[in-house]
Amino acid sequence: MNISVYLEEAAQVSVAFLIGSILGLEREFRSKPAGFRTMILISVGSCLYTILSQELGGISSSDRIASNIVTGIGFIGAGVIFKEGISVNGLTTAALIWVTAALGMAIGYKNYPLAIVVTLIVVVALFVLEPVQRVINRFHRVKDYKIRTIEAGNNFKKDLEIFFSENGLTFRCMKVIKDNHDAVYLYRISSPDRNYDLVNHFLLDHLEVKSFDV
Repeated sequence: MNISVYLEEAAQVSVAFLIGSILGLEREFRSKPAGFRTMILISVGSCLYTILSQELGGISSSDRIASNIVTGIGFIGAGVIFKEGISVNGLTTAALIWVTAALGMAIGYKNYPLAIVVTLIVVVALFVLEPVQRVINRFHRVKDYKIRTIEAGNNFKKDLEIFFSENGLTFRCMKVIKDNHDAVYLYRISSPDRNYDLVNHFLLDHLEVKSFDV
């Protein structure tokens, strides 16, 4: 293999490093599980595997290693998804891991225009569309509350549901969990006027409420 091929491959890995850095900065800024270094390694690793698959197997069978990259990335993505009650966290990070691996593969196949366009789309989705999502969330009429009470919180459940009825709030108790000596209630609440501050103040003032998450 001549030096020009080595230089071309080094350039491919460098571009993969740059793209992984750009996408990893956003996750690092938000203190997510897969951050700056993780995205770089995923992008560079996917690019390297794609280059090696073409050298070892040729163009006709390079798709074998490529398909295994997708499978392996699926395991990494699954590791950053956490389910807590009825809420699921980490889906955006898992999706970004998946896209970052695809970008590394695109660079490995020397498809630079596609890699650049997709990177721009991902950057727009992560940075530019966040204010749009916040606006949409303001109009979201359903919220899930995870409420921890002192011991069983029997009086709390009755007080809360009376409060909902008096204020015209639609609710459903999704689940009740006993955690050590505390009870954890999972409620799905719908407010026609989106006045959830009323609910928050009630929970803050109730003596049996230990903590709550929205």
